[in-house]
Amino acid sequence: MASSHRPAAVAGVRPRLLVKGLLIMLTLVAVGWGLKVSGVGGMLDVHWVDSEIKGHGLSGEVIFLAIGTVAVAVGLPRQAVCFLAGYAFGLGGGLVWSSLASLAGCVVCFLYARLLGRELVMHRFAERVRRVDDFLHDNPLTMAVLIRFLPVGSNLLTNLVAGVSSVRPLPFFAGTLIGYCPQTLVFVLLGSGISVDPVLRTGLSVLLFVASALLGVFLYRRLRHGHSLDDSLDDDVGSSPDR
Repeated sequence: MASSHRPAAVAGVRPRLLVKGLLIMLTLVAVGWGLKVSGVGGMLDVHWVDSEIKGHGLSGEVIFLAIGTVAVAVGLPRQAVCFLAGYAFGLGGGLVWSSLASLAGCVVCFLYARLLGRELVMHRFAERVRRVDDFLHDNPLTMAVLIRFLPVGSNLLTNLVAGVSSVRPLPFFAGTLIGYCPQTLVFVLLGSGISVDPVLRTGLSVLLFVASALLGVFLYRRLRHGHSLDDSLDDDVGSSPDR
């Protein structure tokens, strides 16, 4: 009978799950558009993107990879790295370099936690570590894909907690790379559309984001096999193993 008292919102995906991601997209579009029309963007292009990245071949790409890796490793929004990659390299190059930066940042953070930060992370996030360990243990590749598909959660915290868990690194990294793909495509497409077809590419990005978010929620419900990452997440996706 306890199930009859579940909030109505739990029966489906809560809107705030999508609103957070859409707000990030709206902010990035607004910043990009504002820089372009104000002239400030031209200055930034000259001093960083144009001077250090565009037209510099491999050296510019390596600079972007290094900066993007550090940004992801310290917990700055991965979406912003993807957005800037799309702006700097276009759709194809942006997908390649933002994916590499995202994966490298994950690896750096994961290895830091595993090799150096175990006591700190375990002390502060013991319960989260236990949940992630249970979630990833049996099938780390599939479950890592599942975590990365979800439109919410802290990328930094996931990397740190996974680092001190018992999960095997290579399946976790492979699953992370695969799971990053939908949102990487969305935000690279968004960034590449600031100067070319902004309305079309922004609209397509929004549709792709919503589709990938719903797919992530669907997969989380179907594949988690009774394990839970977080009680509030279970409520947001309308599913709880304890109910």
